[in-house]
Parts: sequence; structure tokens; C-alpha cells
Amino acid sequence: MKKRFIFLLCILCFACKEEAKKLSQPEETTVVPEIKNNLIHKEAFQKIMDSVDLKGSILVYDVKKELYYSNNFEWALTGKLPASTYKIPNSIIGLETKEVKDQNSIFKWNGEKRMFKSWEADLTLRQAFQRSCVPCYQEVARKVGVKRMNVYLEKLQYGNITVDATNLENFWLTGNATITQFQQIDFLKRFQQESLPISNRTSTIVKEIMILKETENYVLRGKTGWSIEGDQHNGWFVGYVENGDQLLFFATNVEPISKEFDQKAFQKNRKVITFKALEQLLGIKL
Repeated sequence: MKKRFIFLLCILCFACKEEAKKLSQPEETTVVPEIKNNLIHKEAFQKIMDSVDLKGSILVYDVKKELYYSNNFEWALTGKLPASTYKIPNSIIGLETKEVKDQNSIFKWNGEKRMFKSWEADLTLRQAFQRSCVPCYQEVARKVGVKRMNVYLEKLQYGNITVDATNLENFWLTGNATITQFQQIDFLKRFQQESLPISNRTSTIVKEIMILKETENYVLRGKTGWSIEGDQHNGWFVGYVENGDQLLFFATNVEPISKEFDQKAFQKNRKVITFKALEQLLGIKL
């Protein structure tokens, strides 16, 4: 954990230096010798964000080119609550502990009114993930328990999170848990490359429930997230897209510029701006 933290601090220093110099060509940083990170400032990403009155960062990593692209590397290194992006590791942990059998495991609705109508039904794991059902994943967290949750968070090296009896059911939505955009991508890279200490079965199931769109040319996997602390709204969209020999990981984190904003537009635009950024790099329509 300490090595990763030092590594990310070094990236921040490097990013700030690059932006100040406004270099047109990337330079390598060899803070971690086995990982060569090149950082490219993308003003085009900022223009995409400005067009929908959002502030924050779109961060994309191109595996083939070993390049990171972003409009704001400093923001990308700032820890935020993971919100519902935590449903990715929560699904992994539920499956690994066998508290969730498979993608067709049923979460029974108790009949009580929930925040969204789409949650008021018996849902499979796949449906609970895609509908971002908070009560379903709170059930997973309760079954896993504090001790095992902390053990797996350490094994997965996911963010900066400590779970106890007081926050077990909501630590990803409120409190002090944080993860940066760089950490999100690092986790997703290890997950996609199957280098996490989990079974192939778990990996296959979670990759399947993460699919947002699949065509003859590409597969897009991802998860959104939304946390509210006081009057501050913070939105995520993380995942990766495989297009032939192209593999791009992305982690977008945004906040509304004004306290008075359209929440439906905010919900939609987390994904819209990410798609536009990815399309610029991929040269295809998502």
C-alpha cells in the first residue's frame, strides 16, 4: 500500500511538471521500474467536460501505448468515496466467500419501499449490479462481515478503506473511505489481466455482469457510482473497453459546477463525457 501511495504521489509531481511545461510529447517516469507510465494532458477532455457544466477528471489508460490521458491529473490523484463502483469488488468478495453463489443468485425483496422502483423486486446478482441496488449489496456486506471484508480489501489492494461494525453497510457511500482514479484503473487492470488473488470462476462471473455493451467489434464493461456528502455530489464511471487489439481502461470522476443542477443530466453525463473521450482515442462510435 505504501509503495502504491508513493508511486501515485510521484505521478502527481510528474503530471504537474508536464502541464506547466505544456510539452507536446510525453516523457516516461520510472518511479516503479516494471511499470512505465506516460502522462498526456488532453485539453479536448476538458472541453468535453465544460460542455456539460461539470468539473473533475476523465482518466484513460491505453494498454498498448502505455499512456495515461487526462484533463486533470491532480484531480485524478484525489481520493473520493467509491460509491457504487464498489459493487465490483463487493461482487468479487461475495462470490469468493461463497455468500453469493453465482450471477443468478437471488436477492429477495422484503416488500418495503425503496429509493428506486427498479429495486423493488427479487433481483439476481446480475440485475442487482446493473440496477445498482444498494440494499442488495448491503446484504452482501452483512453476510461477508467486518473481518472478511477487511481481509479481502487488503488482498485486492482496493483503495484506502477500513471497515468496522459502525460502517459495514455503507462505508462505500459515506465516511472516510477513498479511492483515486489511478487506483480504480490499477484495480481494473489487475482484474482484467486476472492477476487478482481470486478464482477464474469469480473473474468470469464478474466480467459477465459488468458488460454494458457488446458488439461484433468491441466489448464495454463498467460501473457508475454516485455519492452525496452534505450538498456535494460526486459521480463516477469506471471500466474498460476492448476493441480488437485496443484495450482502454477509464475512470471518470466529476462534480457539478453549481449547487443548482439537473440530477438526471448529471446521472447521464458521467457516461456521455466518458464515451466522447474514449471515442476520440478509439476512433469509433460507442
